[in-house]
Amino acid sequence: MPRKPRIKIAGYYHVINRGVEQRVIFKEEEDYEKFEELLCTYAPSYGVTIHNYCLMSNHYHLLIEIKEETLSKYMRQINMNYAIYFNKKYKRSGHLWQGRFKSWYVTDEAYLYTLILYIEQNPLKVNMVKSVDEYPYSTAHYFLGEEILPVCLKHSYIAENHQNDKESIRAFLSSQIDSSILQELKKGASLVEAPNIDKKPNEEELSLLFENITKIKERNSRIVKAYEDGYSQHMIAKVLGLAQPTVNGIIKRIKGTIAIT
Repeated sequence: MPRKPRIKIAGYYHVINRGVEQRVIFKEEEDYEKFEELLCTYAPSYGVTIHNYCLMSNHYHLLIEIKEETLSKYMRQINMNYAIYFNKKYKRSGHLWQGRFKSWYVTDEAYLYTLILYIEQNPLKVNMVKSVDEYPYSTAHYFLGEEILPVCLKHSYIAENHQNDKESIRAFLSSQIDSSILQELKKGASLVEAPNIDKKPNEEELSLLFENITKIKERNSRIVKAYEDGYSQHMIAKVLGLAQPTVNGIIKRIKGTIAIT
């Protein structure tokens, strides 16, 4: 069966790869650092902006942005050079990676927001750390730590939108993930195939909830009501034409806690 062609349009991509047979690909601190070095070294050559990454023992997650058709060339360079390094160091031969890397085009702001949180919170999900900055092999470690931010992260989403405001960054990275978007994200292909994610029957009912509202205060109250009735932040944001972080902030202010989806 012929391989499916890769999408090569400019924009944000979620990239994943695993060790062959899910084997460990990062055994020591030096291994993680080598992979980070490769990510940053080759990014300028291929016009790649690195936004976020998390390196786990047997796989990695990247959020990168391209402006030209360079995704495959960049990832090939990274994976090939790391495999050469790893095989030489550990005196092994054969394939290191499970296969070609997997990538999905990020279609909207809600997915971008959720994906950043998903990547940075990976170590939290498996109880490796108690806060995102404690994990040394993700970008949160640099955004929230005392080390100088690597050059390859200077133009990342977090660096440009939060500058060096660590309190703001911590609040952002500690936000709860919208569960409806997360489910779509886990399906993978939907990041490409479904620019309008919510096709649920109750979206029309949600729209009716916000009809004929002219005052912001009343709108915000109904946002909280809709959220409490089980509508996702993503769907509410989509119906109102708002960004998901805006909806999250409204719910947080009114309820006095970070919204949980």
